[in-house]
Amino acid sequence: MRTTFSIRRTAVVFAAVGALALTGCGGDGDGKKKSGDDSGKGTDSASTVDLPKLDGEKVSVAAVWTGPEQANFTKVLDEFEKRTGADVTFVPAQDPIINFLGTKIAGKQPPDVAMIPQVGAVQQAAAKKWAKPVGPEARAQLGQNYAEVWQELGKVDGTQYGVYFKAANKSLIWYNAAAFDNAGASEPKTWKDFLTTAETISASGVTPVSVGGADGWTLTDWFENVYLSQAGPEKYDQLAKHEIPWTDPSVKDALTTLAELFGKPELIAGGADGALQTEFPASVTQTFTGGDQPKGAMVFEGDFVAVNIAQTEAKIGTDAKVFPFPAVGADSPVVTGGDAAVALKDSKGAQALLTWLASADAAKIWAEAGGFISPNKGLDLKAYPNEVQRTMAQALIDAGDDVRFDMSDQAPQSFGGTPGAGEWKILQDFLKNPKDIAGTQKKLESEAVKAYKS
Repeated sequence: MRTTFSIRRTAVVFAAVGALALTGCGGDGDGKKKSGDDSGKGTDSASTVDLPKLDGEKVSVAAVWTGPEQANFTKVLDEFEKRTGADVTFVPAQDPIINFLGTKIAGKQPPDVAMIPQVGAVQQAAAKKWAKPVGPEARAQLGQNYAEVWQELGKVDGTQYGVYFKAANKSLIWYNAAAFDNAGASEPKTWKDFLTTAETISASGVTPVSVGGADGWTLTDWFENVYLSQAGPEKYDQLAKHEIPWTDPSVKDALTTLAELFGKPELIAGGADGALQTEFPASVTQTFTGGDQPKGAMVFEGDFVAVNIAQTEAKIGTDAKVFPFPAVGADSPVVTGGDAAVALKDSKGAQALLTWLASADAAKIWAEAGGFISPNKGLDLKAYPNEVQRTMAQALIDAGDDVRFDMSDQAPQSFGGTPGAGEWKILQDFLKNPKDIAGTQKKLESEAVKAYKS
């Protein structure tokens, strides 16, 4: 089963983010609540979930998160320990996570729970019979706290295997406010305006766009946003399921549009070669360091960019601002992604952790830390540290079932989720040589055919 979703109604809400000028935020945007500021308190201390006593039981959790994301997730696990008495261990994983888990399972040392960032990988885990069905307590939390679409995303052939804990709006352009001000640039609403803004900033002496091309997933996100806006949701669904080939004219159109940016290396920090050596975290931090002379004035990615901005001196709402991904077609696109908790052991501890992660209490902990959006509609929006994240979270909840998921995350992992292979590698090659549109399409189709057959 391949389930897709897109936030369509949220385009209007996110368009309002620019108008807010991101001022009057409830916090600093760095995950730290100001003294005397009660906007980050969220819900009261009353528990919203019942958990069993697990004194002394060991529970291991594997995830690809590192740095601030790992630290924030660890806070969620620490509270689970306090409430249950379990001894929880975080297991650092590597992409592709299915390969990592396969090694652990072959060695008879699987973690109790894995945080899986791709729908396709959840399906693979179920197909390999690694994943264990979600128990009744966690399903009750899902039914209480989640829109139907988020529950369906965690199902395979009607059985619930995944609990989506962390969501992402992956259709945002973050920008250095000082660089924009110095260039006299304004927030663009269309792709044409975006390119004009980039040229304006370039003329001011600052390279306009920072691209984390060393991480191929960022390039799939660039493509998906252009494609969804230009080709529309029906075509998006068809391509996501490989019901139409990557040689389809709609793919040519999207790559041609993307080449309008990628084909001008002077608009990209470090040019194509520099971008291909820039990992995602650095693509963010180099946008918000150097004052009004950053290496790049804008960086594209999701709400989670806030976590990396927090590693700089920039403050969200003043130094760092955001606008929706520009409309290529009639509407601005909104693509979303997420991380699902999947049990790999039939243990009381694994099921209790799934129940915990499906609760509003667990979501509140990371929400207060920042750099996080939850699909949990039971979470009080006051938990988010600033107005930017509250607006994004509200839009996600308001969208309900009217949404679309990251296309590459729906694909078999060998095609849409493997570093140095498949779509990631082909789009990296395209960034380096954006003139080869036909060749890029043929390579994408060839790899997709192999992946979807396997």
